[in-house]
Amino acid sequence: MLKFYYNHRSPMARRVWRTLLEKEIIFEPIIMKLNGDQLQPDFLEINPFHHIPVIVDNSFRVVESLAIMDYLEAKYPTPALLPKNAESLAKVRMVQMVVTNELLPKIIILMFEKKDSAKYTQANEHIDKVLGFLSGCLGNGAYYAGEQFTLADIVAGTDLSLLLKLGISLSNYPNLQDWFERLMQREVWQQTELSVEDFERFKEVFIKLRQRKLNQETKVNVHQ
Repeated sequence: MLKFYYNHRSPMARRVWRTLLEKEIIFEPIIMKLNGDQLQPDFLEINPFHHIPVIVDNSFRVVESLAIMDYLEAKYPTPALLPKNAESLAKVRMVQMVVTNELLPKIIILMFEKKDSAKYTQANEHIDKVLGFLSGCLGNGAYYAGEQFTLADIVAGTDLSLLLKLGISLSNYPNLQDWFERLMQREVWQQTELSVEDFERFKEVFIKLRQRKLNQETKVNVHQ
């Protein structure tokens, strides 16, 4: 049976979790507490970069959420979560990468920067640019590939939910607001959406992990 190493609070892991559930793939859940589980020797043998999510399918290991989602789509093609049309496929990939590279890093900045800081303001301005781009890609479609629900919707919807929990409104982008509400009507999304309490806990853990990393980098610089 496919093994899935994850923590439901992690947005990267929740992308894969939702993909597994949407495809109705049977898996063995292995929950990581993120307070040291990811640094244990047994897990480091699976992923030396100590990140989740990870899947192990019949001894084949896949790390990184987007790679895992591609693997699941290819290995378990029904229901299809990628379009066949070249333009639609390019749009799906583009949305996935823009959300991962342009949106999520700025959301993380909002989590630990004060609202009156320059970094917070710059991140917020960049997020608005990304939202405008995503709104344009969506257009009048039900989903990013028209009527077909795809991996782009999973990635974008999972990460945009963090923005809403941070108090960022989608009111300037009504098509994004309608799309997100459409996602939340899906049974899988209702089962897997973070509660406010879980989101606050995720922020606390993330800030602690980031501070630990900064402290380690400071120690290395001091000894150089």
